Amino acid sequence: MENIVNAEASLADPWLAYFADRGHLGVRRIGAGAEGVVYGLGEGRAAKVWSGRPPADFALTRQVYADIARHPLPFATPEILDVEDHEGVLVTYERALPGAPMRVDSAHAAYERELPTRHNGAILAVLRGLARVPGTDAMRQLTVQGDDRPLWRGHDCFRNALAALVARAARRHGAALATYVPDFDAGVERTRKALRSLPDAPVTAIHGDLVPPNIHVDASGRPVAVLDFGFYTTAGDPAFEAAVTAAIWDMYGPHAEEHAAELTGLFADELGYAPLTLTTYQAAYALTTYDLFGTDDHDGHFRWCARLLRRNPVFSP
Repeated sequence: MENIVNAEASLADPWLAYFADRGHLGVRRIGAGAEGVVYGLGEGRAAKVWSGRPPADFALTRQVYADIARHPLPFATPEILDVEDHEGVLVTYERALPGAPMRVDSAHAAYERELPTRHNGAILAVLRGLARVPGTDAMRQLTVQGDDRPLWRGHDCFRNALAALVARAARRHGAALATYVPDFDAGVERTRKALRSLPDAPVTAIHGDLVPPNIHVDASGRPVAVLDFGFYTTAGDPAFEAAVTAAIWDMYGPHAEEHAAELTGLFADELGYAPLTLTTYQAAYALTTYDLFGTDDHDGHFRWCARLLRRNPVFSP
């Protein structure tokens, strides 16, 4: 009976048979996203079958994964072990990542008012770990989502590179955002001025999208893996990572604003980042991602960015 079930599954998804024919036992489909489908292969390996063309900076992404994996961390990170082309389809073989998502995204579940202490500890462990990984040339060459050039091109420091990105992003659809955010142009200039005035900071690996599903934990709540680099991955000030994480941890729940303020204060106290630096980076993040999924208040991310800017003390003093 088991062989019949396996045969039927292989007919429905020929990739199961493809990997099994190559000697992988217990092949299973783990999940699917915009980039492709992921399969567990056993023995600590996974495979990703890419849909369409891989990103233009795929080779850079592979190098960034290797740069991060080179440093001992208390949690696993992605690592591409091999690549092949099967009849025009890109297949990457990667290190399988342990654990389970800390929790589902706040767009799909309302977070309770009290932030669990174990979650706060896990986030701090991840932030501290990534802040120990030096920024590399490959990280500096990455393009963040929505932009048309590497973030660091033409710049020798993160704060100036980010200020230039804010200007480019504001030109994309700033008129649409200005409809929902008063004094928009002046707020953009205040944010850019604040960015350029930030003190020198170390340049480390930036994940850029540390939402709960992208941190895997074990049964005790300890972080054991960080995944899904790429959305805003770059090299930069580790305070930027902390600021963005505080802001996006709970974007859509009933207590989202309170959680953002609480985490911002926690990271300032525990990691030693100036509150003004964190709020400056939060304004910059909203100004550089507001139009990635839509350009009016029908889109949840657009609404979230507009709300953040309206209450941000740097953008709207």
